[in-house]
Amino acid sequence: MNRLFLVVCILFFASCKSETKTETTTENDIDQSVYNMWNDFVEANPKFHDDELPESWYFHNNKADANRLAKLTLSGEKNATTTGLYDWYKAAGADLPDIGTKHIVTDFSGKAQAIIEVKHVDTIPFNQMPKDFAAMDMGTQIDPLKKWKKAHWDFFESIMKERGEKPTEDMLIVFERFKVIWPEKK
Repeated sequence: MNRLFLVVCILFFASCKSETKTETTTENDIDQSVYNMWNDFVEANPKFHDDELPESWYFHNNKADANRLAKLTLSGEKNATTTGLYDWYKAAGADLPDIGTKHIVTDFSGKAQAIIEVKHVDTIPFNQMPKDFAAMDMGTQIDPLKKWKKAHWDFFESIMKERGEKPTEDMLIVFERFKVIWPEKK
């Protein structure tokens, strides 16, 4: 899958704040903690010795939300994410996320927080998002569906507007449920 496509989708999906990180990260700029976390995981789980270093990224597009969502992931309150619109995957010729794929979630500064593994991938019409799925994505039980719909509608609307499109209530979203398989060691 196109790394840029995945990163763009994941970074912007949990809220509608606009503070953005101005630095760009290249493969050479990966924080050492990402390598250390993966090496510790592989040492404890030798069957993954031949696996490549997973992609590392943070949720959202600003420091406060990225760090908050990383903490919610570590606590188990956030165990899902909306990865984009099905039509975006189709247009890019990209496969949907694979079950079993691992990612390293970082804080906004790039420090490794957890290794997650994709457990389920669903395509769901926007207007049929279940409340419990929204709660898994947002990491809250307080109005999760209302918060999910607002944050994601605003995001999809802003991206689609740039392309001369408009979101629809029945647009298919790609929803990924995951499990933390290796938390940061304190």
